Amino acid sequence: MSISNSDWHTRLTTRHLRMITSLAELGLVARVAEALNVTQPAISKQIAELERIVGASIVIRDRNRLHLTPIGLKLAEHGRLVLSQIDRAAFDIDAMARGVSGSVTVGAVGSVAPLLLPEAIALMKGSAPKANIAVIEGHFVSLLPELTAGKIDLLIARIWQPMELPGIRQTALFKEPIVVVAGRGHPLARKSDISWQSVPDWPWILPQSNSIARQAVDALFARNGLLLPQNTIASASLTLNLELMRKLPALGLFPESLAQIHAARGDIVVLSLDTEGFLSEARCFWMPDQKIPDGIFELFMQCLIQSASGNKTNLNT
Repeated sequence: MSISNSDWHTRLTTRHLRMITSLAELGLVARVAEALNVTQPAISKQIAELERIVGASIVIRDRNRLHLTPIGLKLAEHGRLVLSQIDRAAFDIDAMARGVSGSVTVGAVGSVAPLLLPEAIALMKGSAPKANIAVIEGHFVSLLPELTAGKIDLLIARIWQPMELPGIRQTALFKEPIVVVAGRGHPLARKSDISWQSVPDWPWILPQSNSIARQAVDALFARNGLLLPQNTIASASLTLNLELMRKLPALGLFPESLAQIHAARGDIVVLSLDTEGFLSEARCFWMPDQKIPDGIFELFMQCLIQSASGNKTNLNT
C-alpha cells in the first residue's frame, strides 16, 4: 500500500475525520448520518472516498454494523486528535476575539468532578485566562437549592432516574458505570466469583442518606433481594473513602475509570458485582435566565462538553 502525501494534503478533509470518528463511536451508518445531520448515502460515499485516499479498506461490513479495520481504527484515533486541536483552536480564538472574562461557579458531585472539571477548567483558562472559576462539591439534593437561588451557575451530577425540573434546563454529558470496590487487603479482593448475597454484612461506605445517590443504592440492594447494610459510613469524599478502605475491610462505590486508575496503583480492587448501570449518566443543569455574562457561560459549557466527549461512553448506545 502506498499513500501519496498530496492525497492527504488536498483530499482529506475534516468532514472525513468527523465521519470516521463518529463511525468508531456509533458503529451504524444510520446513527452516524443522524449525528452528522447528513443522509446515509452521503456517509457511504465518504467511506468510499476515504478508502480511495488511504488506499486500503477502513471498514468491515457485518450485517447492519460496520467494524473498523486496524487502519480504520488508527485513522479514527488520529482523527480525534486533529478534531480536538481544531476545537481547542476555536475555543481560544473565540475567547480572545470576545475578550471573555468574569466568573462562573460550578456545583458538582464528587463522583463527577475529578472526571470532567480538570480538563474543562484547563480548556477554559487556556482560552480565557482572566476568567475565574469556583467549584463547590456536594450532592444533588444540597446543590439544587444553590442553583435555583443563583448561588451556583451550573450543577453537574449523576442521575438515578430521568427527572423534569421546572424552570431548569439540562443536558446529558456522558455515561460511565459505578463499580463496587474494596481495599486490596480485603478478603473479597482475592475472590473472582462474588454474589450480592455475600456483601451486605461487610462495612459499606455509602452516599449521604438524603442524597439521590443513596436512593439509587437502596434500590440496587432491593432489586437484589437484600436489606440495606447495617454497618455503614456516609461519605462523598473519594479521597477519604480510599483511606477508609485502606484502614477497614469496607466496600465502596467508585466511578469505573477512577477505580481502574487506583486499582492499577494497587490501592483498591474492583469486585465482580453487576451494578446494573445505576447512576451511570452524568448531566449538567442550569437556569436559562442565569445572570452571568453569556460569553463566559457559553465558553465554559463548550469546554465542559469538550471534556465530556473525551470521557464519555456514547449516550446513544
